Amino acid sequence: MDAPENAFEKMAEEGLPHCTGPRQEEIQKEEEEKALPKLTKEQFRQYNSMAEHMNYFHEHFRQTWNLLYTACSTNKRPSGMSIKQFLSTSEQFVSHLTMHHTIEEQHIFPVLARKMPVFKKEMELLTQHKQIHNGLDKFEEYIKGCRSGERELRMEELKGVMDTFGKVLWEHLDDEVRTLGAENMRRYWTVEEMRRMPM
Repeated sequence: MDAPENAFEKMAEEGLPHCTGPRQEEIQKEEEEKALPKLTKEQFRQYNSMAEHMNYFHEHFRQTWNLLYTACSTNKRPSGMSIKQFLSTSEQFVSHLTMHHTIEEQHIFPVLARKMPVFKKEMELLTQHKQIHNGLDKFEEYIKGCRSGERELRMEELKGVMDTFGKVLWEHLDDEVRTLGAENMRRYWTVEEMRRMPM
């Protein structure tokens, strides 16, 4: 097999995400941002408040995911953690993430969608929720089976279930915070509107 002509071809062969150049929408966004005045510290704080608040919750999900995934990858629970505690942590992960997404979809996204198309039902962030929950439902079913004694907890199997939604979960945790960041929010909302946001 011939060597790829450039790095982009190699990335494509390995299935890695890449682009051949800046997309038109990214160029347009950069031009719009250049035209906006610099934010004061107080304005930045107001515009960035939802991103900070969201990242607080997302960091909890990242930490719990890492704990569970590391245990599955190494076939070893954290020191001092019983199987019962591991299963409880897994159940809490499902419960907290489901509640978090339900609150977003019912109370936060509808408000943001008034001005920000990315938060409308058919757009990427909500599509990511659906993809995450397809895997999360299987994860929950697996854990329930272990809890009831219908199946034995096998870390390698649970890792396989986590692999079905891990990539989209991590992308979503980052995308959502980035979308709620100050430089993006200021394009759609006033400081006064930010103060009235439901978060």
